[in-house]
Amino acid sequence: MHVLVAPDKFAGTLTAAQAAAAIADGWRRAAPADTLELMPLADGGPGFLEVIAAAVPGRTRSALVTGPLGEPVPGRIHIGAKTAYIEAADACGLHLIPPERRDPEVTTSYGVGQLMAAAVDAGAGRLVVGLGGSATNDAGAGLLAALGAQPADALRCGGSSLSTLKGAEIAPARGRIHGTELVIASDVENILYGSHGASVTFGPQKGASPEQVERLDAALRHFAQVVDWRPANQPGAGAAGGIGYALLLLGGRRTPGAELVLDALGARDRATRADLVLTGEGNLDWQSLRGKVVAGVARVAQEAGRPCVVIAGQVRVGRRELSAMGVDAAYSAADAVGSAEAALASPASSLAAAAERVARTWSRRP
Repeated sequence: MHVLVAPDKFAGTLTAAQAAAAIADGWRRAAPADTLELMPLADGGPGFLEVIAAAVPGRTRSALVTGPLGEPVPGRIHIGAKTAYIEAADACGLHLIPPERRDPEVTTSYGVGQLMAAAVDAGAGRLVVGLGGSATNDAGAGLLAALGAQPADALRCGGSSLSTLKGAEIAPARGRIHGTELVIASDVENILYGSHGASVTFGPQKGASPEQVERLDAALRHFAQVVDWRPANQPGAGAAGGIGYALLLLGGRRTPGAELVLDALGARDRATRADLVLTGEGNLDWQSLRGKVVAGVARVAQEAGRPCVVIAGQVRVGRRELSAMGVDAAYSAADAVGSAEAALASPASSLAAAAERVARTWSRRP
C-alpha cells in the first residue's frame, strides 16, 4: 500500500516535518510493508520557507533584519528562478519573543519589509510573502517604513503609535517594489479591524489584554482612515496582525497559502499515485474547514479519488463537517494516549501511537 503522509505543523509542539516523521514511525509499526511518502506542508506561517525550499529548486540566502522588538534576527529568502519566497514569521514571529515580553502594541513588522527589499535587490520579478504566526499588530506599518514609507519613525514603532498618526506617505514604498509581482500567501480571511479584524481575533494570542485589543483595533481603524480604507475591508487584510493590509496597499494579490504550497509540491499528482492520503494538524476545529492545510489536502485527495484520513492532536468537529470537507475519518492523538495533557507532554510519541492505531484499520496488510 502506498500512503502519502502530508501533515501541517502541530502548532507549538511539532513542525510539519517532525509530524510527518512521527506518523510514519507509528504507521510502520503496524504496517512495515507499506510504502510511505512524506510530504510536510505549510499554509504561509511558520515552516512555509522550509517546505518551499525543499520543493522549489533555488538557493536560500540569509539576511540580518530587525526583529519584532527591534533586536536583530536572522531572516531568509529562498530564490528560485525569478521568484523569491519569504516567511514573515522569520522577521516578526511570535516564537521570537518569550511569553513575558510579548506586547503587540510595540512589536513591529519592519524586518519583513527589509526582507522584501533584499528580495527585490536580488532581482526577484515575483515575490511571495507567507503570512502567519506573527507577534505584530501594526497593520504592516513597519513593513511599509522599511520600504520607504513616511514618517518612518512613527510607522515602525508598533500598533499603538498609529493611533495619533496625522498622515502617511506610502508612495515611496510602492516605488521600492515597482515592477515586482507581489503574492500574499495566507489562508486567513479576516479583515483589518472590527469584530472580525486582526486585533480582536488574534491580539489575545499575542499577549494583548482586553484593553489593549480595544486600543489596537481603534489604532488600526485610524491608520486605514488616514492611509486608505478600501483594502482594509478585503479578506486577508487582517492576516499577520494586518501585514496583509500593507501588502494589499502595495498591490499584492492574495492566494490561499495551502493551495500555493500544494501546487508547488505537485500534490495532486502525488495523491493520484497513492492509495491513501494522510494529513493532520494540532487541532482539527472549525478553522480547519476554512481553507487550511487539512481542507486543502482533503480536496486534493477527493479530486484524485483517494480516501483522506486525518490524525490530529485533538478533533473538535463532527462527522458531518468532516464529510463535507472530504475527510473519510479523523483520529485524535489525545485519545490514543488517554488525554490531551499526555499528548502535549510527548507529542511525537502520541502522534506515532495514533498512527499505529490508524494503520491497523486502514492498511491493506497481507
